[in-house]
Amino acid sequence: MSNLLIAVAIVAVAAAVAAVARRRRPDAPTQPRGHVPVQLDRADFARPEAPWLVAVFSSATCRSCADVAAKAAVLASDDVAVVDVEFATHRDIHERYAIDSVPLVVIADASGVVHRHFLGPVTATDLWAAVAWARDGRDDGDCAP
Repeated sequence: MSNLLIAVAIVAVAAAVAAVARRRRPDAPTQPRGHVPVQLDRADFARPEAPWLVAVFSSATCRSCADVAAKAAVLASDDVAVVDVEFATHRDIHERYAIDSVPLVVIADASGVVHRHFLGPVTATDLWAAVAWARDGRDDGDCAP
């Protein structure tokens, strides 16, 4: 009889430990959202009359954002407006387009249609090629050149 009581006690302790462990299990890791707008209102950005817009959604606290913004700045020309949309300065624009991850680069035409985008760090070569492909009408809908 004492063996039976010991076995029942062990099972009860094991069940209690399992229940406590289940309650202490951490929540699932957060999932990245990475929303990318498909249409922009060009009036929200500088030089809306330019045929092309390269908008860099960034944050001052983001380590790679400054690098991406510097690479994009080189693309500025009469036909290409380049705008750094920094979160603290342009929070309203980030909220309007539901930007939740930076750096995000979007390449949009005169109507605001986003032809290409890059979420995260991007090489200068890929960024420059994407703008050239979009401007030359070779846009195939893919985000990579």
